Amino acid sequence: MGLNIGEIIPKKEISVKELSGKIFCVDAFNVLYQFLSSIRQMDGTPLMDKRGNVTSHLSGIFYRNISLLVDGLKLIYVFDGKPPELKEKIHEVRQKTREIAFEKYESAKKEGDLDAMKRYSSQLVRLNDEMINESKELLEAMGILVVQAPGEGEAEASFLTKKPEIYSVVSQDYDSLLFGAKRLIQNLTISRRRKTAFGYKEIFPVEIELSNVLSSLEIDLDQLICLGILVGTDYNPKGVPGIGQKKALEIVRKYKYPIKIFEFVEEKILSLPEEDRFDWRDIFELFHKPAVKDVELNFPKINEEKIKEILIERHDFSPERVEKQLEKLRDARKKQSQKGLGEWF
Repeated sequence: MGLNIGEIIPKKEISVKELSGKIFCVDAFNVLYQFLSSIRQMDGTPLMDKRGNVTSHLSGIFYRNISLLVDGLKLIYVFDGKPPELKEKIHEVRQKTREIAFEKYESAKKEGDLDAMKRYSSQLVRLNDEMINESKELLEAMGILVVQAPGEGEAEASFLTKKPEIYSVVSQDYDSLLFGAKRLIQNLTISRRRKTAFGYKEIFPVEIELSNVLSSLEIDLDQLICLGILVGTDYNPKGVPGIGQKKALEIVRKYKYPIKIFEFVEEKILSLPEEDRFDWRDIFELFHKPAVKDVELNFPKINEEKIKEILIERHDFSPERVEKQLEKLRDARKKQSQKGLGEWF
């Protein structure tokens, strides 16, 4: 569900061209769910092949990432491993959300309300093992490095940004900041144009630097983690009753030390239903010492035949459209080679 601290986080819009030549760690599940929920028919039905297999995620992987590769970005997709036990709470919340959305979708379907159908259907998406494995297969065929995290994908992606050659984590969520990611880029993998009541609006990537966040908010990383726990993380989705992001910031600034911060809100935590109560120390430890591993940055070579086999032969993508995108990639590779970056792709 993501950490809700967007109102207090300093950020700046940038252009994709400013990111050319840099390496990015993509929170794979975050982006794949984004593709599944946004790439749909008018009535909310996901894209499917002739056999009824969902292909929205494959469409997003191919077309959105081709655009980024053509712009000179180099990508690493980091996939979730085994989640901490504490994350079971957020899985329960998401399941309840899906059940409610399904009921609303069925009601909208009976009424023929296409807008509502599309809105509620986007909340029904799920990734299965077959979709995950095929996503990895397509990404590697596109020359994108795939990393399997031992635990949380965001934690692994954040850990990898400690390498000087990796520029940023890519995710729509803010959680990577609590894991210590030096930089976060949002809006990179979404459509660059959004339809509004007044026409189309251009969407730019947003850059968030951890050092700037901490200096602007006048807190340190430990306090930022405490702020996140107060508001609510995937490990304690309800957070602390009555405390939003601005109030949480006031509290961490005033009480400074984790033990003092949570002594102040102890009664509020105990007022939660038993299933929503939490021990802040357990959550604090998960952000401080997540399960991560080091990896070598060995990017695979592009395999056009494999791309075509997955998209065209398996899933009925248009041969003309796929070829057109691959041609764009070939042209970009030639231009990069002429600039002295022959091994970039």
